[in-house]
This record gives sequence, structure tokens and C-alpha cells, in this order.
Amino acid sequence: MPCFVPFSNRNLDISFFVFRPVGLFSDELIEALKYFSFCCEDHGCTYSSVFKSIHGNLVIWYGAWLKRSNEKKKQLTATLISALANISNLAVLMDYGFFESYAGESKDGHPAAKFSSGDTISMCSMLPCSDDLSDLSYACLAVLKSCFLKMEGVSAGVCFRCHDRPRVACLHVWKSLHSCYAWFLSSNYRKTLSPFLDHLYVDIKYDVFRVVYVSSDDTLNLRVFPPSPTLANGEAVKRGGESGV
Repeated sequence: MPCFVPFSNRNLDISFFVFRPVGLFSDELIEALKYFSFCCEDHGCTYSSVFKSIHGNLVIWYGAWLKRSNEKKKQLTATLISALANISNLAVLMDYGFFESYAGESKDGHPAAKFSSGDTISMCSMLPCSDDLSDLSYACLAVLKSCFLKMEGVSAGVCFRCHDRPRVACLHVWKSLHSCYAWFLSSNYRKTLSPFLDHLYVDIKYDVFRVVYVSSDDTLNLRVFPPSPTLANGEAVKRGGESGV
């Protein structure tokens, strides 16, 4: 089964944790995050996945959770950060947070973005000029609605708003890495789309990722951790600066 990112926040909360591997430990980090996904199921995580940057050095853990109150989301975040202390020797936690999906499109009409291990995902994150997300959120929605059907090789796109800090993010699932590159090399982005967005954000980060794991994968390699640790223990993980999501 594939992993899903919903187009609305009606039934699920979604979270992203962004890591920068320490040294050459990206493979060990990915194995550790697989085990982290396994543990998160006991806390209401219904779908999870790991993305690895193709050209950079970021690794992202994505989780979709059963809906809960804002207070319980804060408690869950604290629990997850505590658990991630177990991998502080493998990576620096650059950023994290809960997001809400507020818009999405798919070529197959499904109300969620679907992806599996091996798929290509592009993501961008924008920091607005003010604490008010409405203008930037609307602009990203308008760009998605006006461009999606013209984007060859894309299967789905989603827009997010962050609960924890002013930030807007977008995710696209591509049929191949070639399709992703072809679109960005051939599209007239700077001339047609930049004028709608440039005056609304002060910082933008962009990256292309390979999906290296989804929670429905049959094989779970537990080399990094023994089966005994729980998500309830651990100290706060080392945190770095802001990241691309």
C-alpha cells in the first residue's frame, strides 16, 4: 500500500521532522527512522514515510496522525522529541512541526497525494513577510489551481500551513525524477509565477527527495535499536537552525 498525504485536515493531523545527518550516517539514520515509525503507530500514527534529499543532505520523516486537540498535539510533539534523543548521534534535528493541508490536486481524482518507496517528491517551504499566512496561503493555492493541470509528469500536489510558526509549504509527487527536472527546466517560473509570490515571502527553501521508506513496506530493518525502547523516554534532541520544510 502507498503512503498518503490528505488534501484537507478533516480527519488527520500531519507532521514533518527535518534532519541533517551527522557525517556519513544517513543510512543509519534512515534505519532509525523506520523503527521510529514502528513505535509511532502506538501513538496514533496511521501513515509515515522517510524522504531523502537527492542532491542535498536532508532527511525528512513524515507522519499522519489521528486527529487530536492542539493541547494533545503539543504533548505528542514533546513525546516525539524526547524519543528522538536516541538518534542525536546520527543527526541534528533542524526543524519540526504539525501542519494542516488546506488544498490539493491529483491527476487520478483521489483526495490525497499517494506515493510509495522509490517515488520522487519535490517540496518547498516559504516564510511569509508577516505573521499573517492568509495572503501567502491564497497565492500558493492560486498557483496550484492554475498550474497543476499543465504540469506534465506530476501526479499530485498539496499545500500546507504550519500550526507552530508562520510557514507555508507545498509538496508535489512526480511520476519520475526526469519528469520533475523536465518541468522545472522547461517551465517559465520566474516570468509567470514569481510575480505572484515574491512580495509575500522573505525566505524560500526548495529540495527534491526520493521516498526511501513508507510504513506499509514489508521489511522493517531494526538494526539501530533493540525492540525495547519506547517513545516515552529520552532527553531533548539537539536542534539546529531552520530548514527547508
